[in-house]
Amino acid sequence: MRFDAVLFDCDGVLVDSEPITNAVLRAMLAELGWELTLAQCMDLFVGKSLKDETALIARHARRPVAQDWLLEFQQRRNTALLAQLTAIPNIHAAVRDIHNSLDARIACASGADRYKVEIQLRKVGLMDYFDGRIFSGYETPRSKPFPDVYLAAAAALQTSPQRCAVVEDTVIGVTAGVAAGAYVFAYAPAGNAEALRQAGASIVFTDMAQLPALMN
Repeated sequence: MRFDAVLFDCDGVLVDSEPITNAVLRAMLAELGWELTLAQCMDLFVGKSLKDETALIARHARRPVAQDWLLEFQQRRNTALLAQLTAIPNIHAAVRDIHNSLDARIACASGADRYKVEIQLRKVGLMDYFDGRIFSGYETPRSKPFPDVYLAAAAALQTSPQRCAVVEDTVIGVTAGVAAGAYVFAYAPAGNAEALRQAGASIVFTDMAQLPALMN
């Protein structure tokens, strides 16, 4: 394999979590008085850390967003994820092959909070591949689209970001990977390939079964 390490985003790359998470968020925003369709909610919030979007929510809800609201969101989100979450199709074989090819030099670098990442990886049976190599944007100075979480993952794996492949699925995530100096693969099953290319993705693909061969 032509990379020293592979850094995977989590939501939308390893697990099909975004519709579940955003359904919970949409319901809670409606309770605050901000009505959105699920598609609108996903357009606004996918790829972002909700802790960074409280000013936007407060502006539309016309009230402050307190810390206890964020905690309630996390609790309701986690309950929904544990009940409904599934893995991205073909991701288990792709991760296994890349993990084996690189002697375990892979990591999960997510903008989400660590607890969410860990419960999701356990739920879909991927935790063994990433245990001890999980990095959260909540634990870096800045979250995506800044490169901090990818820089932290590369440093922990004792390689330069330029020798890493990043696997992402959003413009914000691709932007973060490019800013880190990594070679970015963008997963685009829903047809947003051009936006991902414009953000700087070097390769866009539609099926995780393709990924190991693309990296060789």
